[in-house]
Amino acid sequence: MKIGLSSYSMVNRIYSGEMDIIQVMEFAAERGAEHFELVPFGFVFYDDKTGAFDDALIERVRAKSAELGLPLSNYAVLADLLKESESEREAEVERLCRHIDVAAKVGVPFMRHDVSSFRRPLEHNTPAEFERLFPVMVDTTRRLSEYAEQYGITTLVENHGFFVNGADRVIRLAEAVGRENFGILCDTGNFACVDENCLVADKKCLPYTKFYHLKDFYIREKDTLPLGGGLFRCDSGNWFSSNSGEYMLRGSILGQGDLPMRAIFRQIAGADTFASLEFEGMEKPEDGSTLGMDAAKELIKQNAGRDSCG
Repeated sequence: MKIGLSSYSMVNRIYSGEMDIIQVMEFAAERGAEHFELVPFGFVFYDDKTGAFDDALIERVRAKSAELGLPLSNYAVLADLLKESESEREAEVERLCRHIDVAAKVGVPFMRHDVSSFRRPLEHNTPAEFERLFPVMVDTTRRLSEYAEQYGITTLVENHGFFVNGADRVIRLAEAVGRENFGILCDTGNFACVDENCLVADKKCLPYTKFYHLKDFYIREKDTLPLGGGLFRCDSGNWFSSNSGEYMLRGSILGQGDLPMRAIFRQIAGADTFASLEFEGMEKPEDGSTLGMDAAKELIKQNAGRDSCG
């Protein structure tokens, strides 16, 4: 397993203007990242509104990757393939095809795209809705995988948000799409968002997982913290509610939260793939990113020689 950094881990520095994507890549290399994941928040390779590619920025990123000896592993974009009208869905497929073109230009082997909007209303995240929309998920996701095949790119769907999340749901999608260049990006912590046991869910997804996000959470019962308002029932301390509303979650430094990271790594450490540290806690991102990657490398070292079945 190769441990790298997602640019998302440093997104606050990018948004503030303190760093640009090139400087984040330099930071990642300095802190020992073995690869780098590109998440276009705070920088743009393809402008969805104008349809223009920023080929100059793409070339700068490619050149910096070569200069640093820091391979680019994945390009991850937001998406909503479940829009109600067929014309809107087709437009979204075409938009994502352009982002697959970006992935090819940048030179990554993987591209992650969402299926459902992260901000899909929680009351719509029902089993019946999942069944109603499942054929649309399979069709649109398969078409994107087919388009990516010409570039040798593997497309990925992550257990992300509150709808296309949960081990059984993402496994079912992977099996239905049934393509060699399609698989799961398994986020080690996101199953907690839908109240699943992350250790069990990560293990169930092992045969389908082709990329990992490494994440840890603090988890508290709802009665110990005030439930806030808004879509995710957030409060002012960066806590947000799980799907049931029974638990509150907050991002932590990897290995310092409440998820059983030692046990999770006993299962996944032998996987021959990329794993990106995705830090989203309240600490300084420089600290969260560095300590998280160091913890991941130590956990891999402790499990050297194990296969990925634990």
